[in-house]
Amino acid sequence: MNSLPLLRRLIEQRQFEWLYEACSGSSSQNPDEQVLLALAYAHQGDIQAARQILSVLDLSALDLDAQVDLAAVYLLLGDTNAAQALLMADRSDAPEHSLLLARLAACHVQRQEPEAARQLYERSLALQPRILAFEHLLTLYLQSDEWVLAEQALADAEAFWADEKSHWPEAQAAWHSQQLRGLRLDLWLASEGFAAADAWLDEQQAAVGEDGWCDLLGGYAQRLAERGRHAQAEDALRRGLQHYPEQQGLLQQLAQLAALQGRTPQAIAIMRRALRLASRNQQPTLPLRLKLVSMATQSHSVLALEMALKAIDEAKALQPDQNLDAAQIDHWLAQAQVALAGVEAQEQEYSEAEARYRQVLADHPQLLVALQGLGQLYMQLGRIDDAIALFEQVKALDPVRGHAALINARRFPDDDTTLQRLEALARRPSVEGPVQSGLMLQLAAAWEKRKDYAKAFALADEANTASRKLLSYNAQAHRQRCARIRYAFNRDLYDHRQELGNCSALPVFVLGMPRSGTTLVEQMLAGHSQIHGAGELGVIPSVIAGLERWERHVGSGRHYPDCVDDLSVKVVAGITDNVLKELQEYAPEALHVVDKLPHNFENIGLIKLLFPNARIISVRRDPRDIAISNYFTDYAAKHGGMGFAYDLTWIGEQLADHNLFMHHWNQVFPGEVLEVRYEDVLANPEQEARRMLDYVGVGWEPQVLNFSELQRPVKTASVWQVRQPLYKTSMAKWERYEAYLAPLIRGTNARIEWQPITDMVTLPVPGLLETGVAFYREEKLDDAEYHFQQLLHHLPEHAAASFMLGLIYVRKGYLSEGIALMLKAHEQCPWNHQWRDDLAQAYKMAGEPEKAALLHHKKTHSANTAETNNEEEIGGEFEW
Repeated sequence: MNSLPLLRRLIEQRQFEWLYEACSGSSSQNPDEQVLLALAYAHQGDIQAARQILSVLDLSALDLDAQVDLAAVYLLLGDTNAAQALLMADRSDAPEHSLLLARLAACHVQRQEPEAARQLYERSLALQPRILAFEHLLTLYLQSDEWVLAEQALADAEAFWADEKSHWPEAQAAWHSQQLRGLRLDLWLASEGFAAADAWLDEQQAAVGEDGWCDLLGGYAQRLAERGRHAQAEDALRRGLQHYPEQQGLLQQLAQLAALQGRTPQAIAIMRRALRLASRNQQPTLPLRLKLVSMATQSHSVLALEMALKAIDEAKALQPDQNLDAAQIDHWLAQAQVALAGVEAQEQEYSEAEARYRQVLADHPQLLVALQGLGQLYMQLGRIDDAIALFEQVKALDPVRGHAALINARRFPDDDTTLQRLEALARRPSVEGPVQSGLMLQLAAAWEKRKDYAKAFALADEANTASRKLLSYNAQAHRQRCARIRYAFNRDLYDHRQELGNCSALPVFVLGMPRSGTTLVEQMLAGHSQIHGAGELGVIPSVIAGLERWERHVGSGRHYPDCVDDLSVKVVAGITDNVLKELQEYAPEALHVVDKLPHNFENIGLIKLLFPNARIISVRRDPRDIAISNYFTDYAAKHGGMGFAYDLTWIGEQLADHNLFMHHWNQVFPGEVLEVRYEDVLANPEQEARRMLDYVGVGWEPQVLNFSELQRPVKTASVWQVRQPLYKTSMAKWERYEAYLAPLIRGTNARIEWQPITDMVTLPVPGLLETGVAFYREEKLDDAEYHFQQLLHHLPEHAAASFMLGLIYVRKGYLSEGIALMLKAHEQCPWNHQWRDDLAQAYKMAGEPEKAALLHHKKTHSANTAETNNEEEIGGEFEW
């Protein structure tokens, strides 16, 4: 028979593997030992084995200490009622049993009764100090903002632990020491003692060593993030990486914070750095690849696909050893397959994605990410019932994620207790901040469904307030950009560029404010046999990104929309050919392909420049309904174009900007844009459908009214609504929230102001650079020189024009003047390797080989140090 005091010492020191070996290896049927074995099973996650022991246990044979241990088993099994009832019965016989009081306090913590828990912990510690009880009491003091009591309890705990830790195993002692340091940080952060925390962290660096200090710093950053102080958290992580640049934990935290704030390219670059370091140091790379896939899937699908395939290959190549068993390898392989399925779904390879998800679930039927991924895919495909069945399975395994998914599918919890529990979980601090805003907005929808509109709005308002702290949206900068677009796309531009554009009528653009009804309109159009609805496409934003990339490449110093005056017939032909090719790939037989990206209302000028015959349908809706619908929606693009949706004033300003945009376009293109009102579509769908089809130029087909039955993927926030028949409950929804709309009204009605645009240069003719380059290649140096000089007259800082003019001067023998221009251009665009090589050659021609050698040295140094100097850029973008 084992010594029960020694076994209980193993429990206190959290050595549950040793406890299991001692109890399972014993031939004794002592019921007290059986309780400890159940406790070991429960702590190691084998709930079924723990329950099996309890089912045959003779409770009447247990002594007092064993009953206190049994209460701990009940707590681990989630049966707080049984644990509390047992302890309360025992307390009458042993009111001063220290461990009993501590475990009864844990019951009160579970029931969210902090005052009762605090009193019990205080009494337990007075009877017999325990480090865990100190830690739990400190947490309660901090939660109730009792700084003086927390400071005293921390001092007592540190004094107790200074003598006690030498009696503990090294690993457990180190863990509790780190816990106390973390509580010290919690105390400073709760009282905003940031300077004291920073100074103390600096002192700890020498005391705890590299790994301990980086763990401490990572915990500090996590705590800062939980309090919404993400900039400070990043600063702490960067400070740690300055000392220890290869610390994987700090790198991954930094990447997570960057991704959380919408800086995806930066997050990806940091994760790639972590991956390179892990590979170089022969550390596991597969988990890093999986994290990189999750970061890259939405916006960098090529990289995501590459990482997913490499993760699968790596998992297949792993062999079990003392550090890695076959089950872990199999789990990683399943995770990698799920990651690849997510990339396939993003790339609209729906059949392949579904087959992969189903294969993974055949082998791992309870893998959460696979269940949820397949459920989301089914939602996009309109298989709502199949999706809900999967989300129910998710709920059984993870209630929070399951309920959140079900709410998105409009299956709401029907009891207050579940909603209250979810709300408590939504308020649990995480790296996102003090609240989980996405879950909060889902709960707002649930309370709205229950017609408790005050509660719904309060939750939505709290969620949006939290989200705004992570957003970099600048309302004034957006307004200035809108003014610049209107200024660039004026009637004169089209009068002087009449030869531009592709006459194709293939593209149809449905646009308007987000949540205005664009998805409904597109769904109706897509019901026509000659029209394909492709969803929200990025073709026009991709064109704009390409223009920006070219301007950076040539160092013009210009941005979109200023640069549209430089679009030549040849360039526009290339752009429009690529766009049409992409659209035709969606539906080769269709006469028209619909792009329903709402914010294309900002891009109508560019659309008409590229495709003068494109059909454009502008969807309008009561702005108050648009506002409320946006305010209750958590957008995947919150860090992109949808940042405005998290503030009612910003929404109001966007509505005003939208109105001004449409007024401008209607003046520049009178009668060419069809306006459709969402409310009219609901009131008379056939009339509005006929009007739209006539505008597009196709005949009437009655099946367009059966849009809810259309089998096509939908990936927008309207994924649920478009599967339903027409309903009018969304009309005048704003009336439920009228009392809260003052900020919206202010934003909408405020005077629209922007800085006068006086710096936009208009080139006399497009294509001066490309024409000059063509002349240069034909050896017509004088003609080339004229074009480059003309371009520099209008844009003196144009790097490519400077460089080409410098080349001409060098070839004409004006070496010093030519080299000066080439050097200026090279300094503006140091990534251009061809320019560097040409400049080096010019130095050699001028008898300055040492300068050429220095350029070569810089090139080599740059290549060798790109890994460390450019971690936050995705390279290869600016190759000449």
